[in-house]
Amino acid sequence: MIELVSDLGGGKTAFVRGLAKGVGSKDTVSSPSFTLSNEYHTAKLTLYHFDFYRLSEPGIMRDELADVLGQPDTVVAIEWADIVEDVLPQERLRIRITPTDETKRTLLVEYPETLKYLVPINT
Repeated sequence: MIELVSDLGGGKTAFVRGLAKGVGSKDTVSSPSFTLSNEYHTAKLTLYHFDFYRLSEPGIMRDELADVLGQPDTVVAIEWADIVEDVLPQERLRIRITPTDETKRTLLVEYPETLKYLVPINT
């Protein structure tokens, strides 16, 4: 599970667009701001993209997210995850995206020791 943290327009959906392409999805990636979730498919996995920015009460979305988190062969990316914090696994990647100018972003990847293998070593 990947939690994406940034201000509005910070690049969260652009990150998911790159992630979808990187895992082999040919689906068109768009922001799920109004639909709350989108799915992108590959031959090997499904990428679920949630955006809870407009959600004031998680309601049924909490249950949907919990179901998806337990599925094998899935990757879950969540924007504005604070409203469903109680459902999220403790062991997750948190990527903080900070715009440095119009075209560049700085990424800070936070992760528990158990997920260290997912993060490339700087050389």
